[in-house]
Amino acid sequence: MTDDEPTLAPAALVYPCGDAPAPGTLREIAPGVLWLRMPLPFALNHINLYLLEDEVDGVRGWAVVDTGTQTPEVLAAWRALLAPGADAPLGGRPITRVFATHMHPDHMGMAGWLTRKYDARLWMTREEYLMCRTLAADTGREAPDDAIRFYRRCGWPEEALDVYRARFGGFGKYMHALPDSFRRLVDGERLIIGAHEWRVVVGRGHCPEHACLVSDGLKLMISGDQVLPRISSNVSVFPTEPDADPLGDWLASIARLRAALSDELLVLPAHGEPFRGLHARLDRLAAGHERSLVRLKRALAEPKRVVDLFVTLFARQIDIRSEQIGLATGEGVAHLNHLVKRGEVVAEAGADGALRYRLAEPVSTP
Repeated sequence: MTDDEPTLAPAALVYPCGDAPAPGTLREIAPGVLWLRMPLPFALNHINLYLLEDEVDGVRGWAVVDTGTQTPEVLAAWRALLAPGADAPLGGRPITRVFATHMHPDHMGMAGWLTRKYDARLWMTREEYLMCRTLAADTGREAPDDAIRFYRRCGWPEEALDVYRARFGGFGKYMHALPDSFRRLVDGERLIIGAHEWRVVVGRGHCPEHACLVSDGLKLMISGDQVLPRISSNVSVFPTEPDADPLGDWLASIARLRAALSDELLVLPAHGEPFRGLHARLDRLAAGHERSLVRLKRALAEPKRVVDLFVTLFARQIDIRSEQIGLATGEGVAHLNHLVKRGEVVAEAGADGALRYRLAEPVSTP
């Protein structure tokens, strides 16, 4: 995830809910809808979770949307919130269902603990569940040869590859073991959660099949990472699918969400504060990527590797020893693959094995 481009005009967003609640505490933002913030052990230091009043099989409780990471701080916060007794923060009521917008550890980390503790079902889209299981299975493995080959073709030096090898296999570090079953969410599906109907709206690009939840009655959208108010979600190509075009999926999702959703919705994001101004935010996200594509094409008058384009894309160089190099490389390849798919750029392997990208030759017409 990256900060918005400073060259873009500020989006016309309104933040009607004020400052965020303190970590581990609750705030009601609509009838039966609670905002909960949990700490994260990353540079992005928080995630917003949402609890919805619910009833399953006659048991009144709370459906939780996203769960936070598996860390001692988050576990302690959940234990305090779920303490027994009517005077406890959640009234002593149990978790009835666990919804996950997508597979990333800050959203899924405590899903296994919550579902097992309360015998609750996990609800998420199929692609997210299966991808999460696949990545969790890599925990503790050595870096595969295909991944090393992918990053060499991006221009990584051996020092960066050594750091990658040392860090590989850490996806499951902040996650409890996943539940062995789930209830599939499907785009367009309508669900009754407590007293309100919610519909599933799927977006793509940041991850394969991200589920947002929209309540037209409450005029709310739980957007996860699909729409954030101040930062742009990472859109990356990974070694498992080196020719993918997630940026194409991301831009198509932006257009689809803008056409399908009301601008009156209060957007409840995973990071930042709830806001109004959905259409303006979507326009800004799309414009930011289009500007990046234009800058890339200007820079490719001469052939360049992915690592040569970080300053062009991010207005700063990326330390090859930092965790940011993986995200920066994935996002760089995503933009370049999109230009290749549009026929505007070609990639050619150099003598060193690295791909170099250049502008495609104009097609002559009679």
